[in-house]
Amino acid sequence: MAKPIPKIGSRRNGRISSRKSARKIPKGVIHVQASFNNTIVTVTDVRGRVVSWASAGTCGFRGTKRGTPFAAQTAAGNAIRTVVEQGMQRAEVMIKGPGLGRDAALRAIRRSGILLSFVRDVTPMPHNGCRPPKKRRV
Repeated sequence: MAKPIPKIGSRRNGRISSRKSARKIPKGVIHVQASFNNTIVTVTDVRGRVVSWASAGTCGFRGTKRGTPFAAQTAAGNAIRTVVEQGMQRAEVMIKGPGLGRDAALRAIRRSGILLSFVRDVTPMPHNGCRPPKKRRV
């Protein structure tokens, strides 16, 4: 039978190290996904590997408070604080979704001191694809 391949950071092969603090990232990409119910901020390096992330839910907001601009601002601040400590100076911002947290998250990113090379809206727009659900009658 074939021998199983050990994982990179497993205890068996003796390489235990905190990879998050070891990596120095000068440039990265900040993805903001703002829905009506929550805002998720993910910071990746240029290759797309996730370095840090936060959402309004992980910051302690529950229920309808997760969709507020203040919750999005807090989530963006928490996600960026860790990567600034790792040495990130420049970033690109990709914003997706129609939520209330779009502008608030972008404002928090601008205030963090990271130089933004560009801000791009990557909200998926249908070219008249699927038929929308019928209108609600309340």
